[in-house]
Amino acid sequence: MKTIEVAAAVIKKENKIFTTQRGYGEFKGFWEFPGGKIEAGETPQQALTREIKEELDIDIEVGKLIDTVEYDYPQFHLTMHCFICTILSGKLVLKEHEAAKWLTKDILDRVDWLPADRILIKRLKKLI
Repeated sequence: MKTIEVAAAVIKKENKIFTTQRGYGEFKGFWEFPGGKIEAGETPQQALTREIKEELDIDIEVGKLIDTVEYDYPQFHLTMHCFICTILSGKLVLKEHEAAKWLTKDILDRVDWLPADRILIKRLKKLI
């Protein structure tokens, strides 16, 4: 089975977490933490900085690693490195996503998360 390695940003502002809704592909309409594939020669942190700039037009500070989620989708195995991040500069612009929301931990369960992201939600509720 093919393995895809990605980095995901848990962008925190005050007591809220930024989430995005996929606007394309097989999982269109599901909610996720923004980020993307780690390219050859990149660290997860470098990939995350690049992907967030490309997808949301903001600069972020990548903080500590929250968790590395391993999940088997039908077509591939996902390794997702999840980091707490803060916005350094820029205005959020959705370039690839359908929608976005700032959610508090009380309502994190109220969106239809991608399966791998659901695993992270349980951990996040203890952290924020």
